[in-house]
Amino acid sequence: MTPPEGPGSAERQPPPAATPGSRTVVFPRQAAGPLVQVSRRLLLALLVLAVTVVLVYADRRGYHDAADTSVGFLDALYYSTVTLSTTGYGDIVPYSTGARLTTTFLVTPLRVLFLIILVGTTLEVLTERTREQFRLTRWRRKVRDHVVIVGYGTKGRAAARTLLGRGVPKEQIVVVDPDHKAVHGAAQEGFVVVGGDATHSEVLRRAEAQRARQIVVAAQRDDTAVLVTLTARQLNPAAHIVASVREDENGPLLRQSGADSVITSSGYAGRLLGLGVLSPSVGQVMDDLITYGSGLDLIERPVAASEAGRAPRECADLVVSVKRGSRLIGHDDPDASPLRPTDRLITIHRATGGQGAVPAD
Repeated sequence: MTPPEGPGSAERQPPPAATPGSRTVVFPRQAAGPLVQVSRRLLLALLVLAVTVVLVYADRRGYHDAADTSVGFLDALYYSTVTLSTTGYGDIVPYSTGARLTTTFLVTPLRVLFLIILVGTTLEVLTERTREQFRLTRWRRKVRDHVVIVGYGTKGRAAARTLLGRGVPKEQIVVVDPDHKAVHGAAQEGFVVVGGDATHSEVLRRAEAQRARQIVVAAQRDDTAVLVTLTARQLNPAAHIVASVREDENGPLLRQSGADSVITSSGYAGRLLGLGVLSPSVGQVMDDLITYGSGLDLIERPVAASEAGRAPRECADLVVSVKRGSRLIGHDDPDASPLRPTDRLITIHRATGGQGAVPAD
């Protein structure tokens, strides 16, 4: 997949805010916001106006006012405004040689600069829209077999960090969230973001969920997770869907909705708390195993060519289970030996700075 253009120079505006009903695709950018850019252009335009006023007022004796012949500060301000905006009513005119030279060589370039500022802002907006549309069209044409993360709260961010640690490129991750702060944060971190409610199929289509390989449902509410899972499964019957719920009783409902794996956050947290109380060391090891990139990692990987035909205990990593087809076999089960080339291993692997783990494909 060809990734969409990543963050550019520092002087680029942030992604537009997504409201709960919006359905926008936001590409990763870096900051200086539209308000800041407009303010800068406004200040520059005011500076040009101020310089023009000073030039005219300094040579006010060379100008003639049809109303009262004399030119004061307000007259200079008025003349500068109508001159820079190319209105030119003609009631105040330069008549001395010095005033005419000032208008020719100083005021006229300032007028051109003023128009460039105004026209440039409009052209930049049009160019930005055209460029975003081009990037969106190209991205939709190229993106496939990616990961869609629905919900970019605590769970969604942790899932994204784990995927990045396992070697999944940022361009292969698409975030969906209705909250504008989450959209802004995800785009700042370099992800393509779709702003909108993922319970609507149109929002998931904008994230190209119908062509995704995996979908992570990390919604804040269990009922939302069920609706998102139903919608995602309808769009993509082949995707592997992992969903998170708070309560154990909602797990079977998520599985019936189409989730392949269900993670009960409150249940897991409670079990870790219990382990921490009864055996702090075991709790630390479990936390280490589920925190990717530090110490020990629990990973799933294919059987290496050198491991085929051997027993699980002969592998370099500590094998916990063997996945054979849809069956999960314990490492001490006689059926696990010998290992087959098509098997997959659930192993405990020593992390090497988050980059050296065997990738799970």
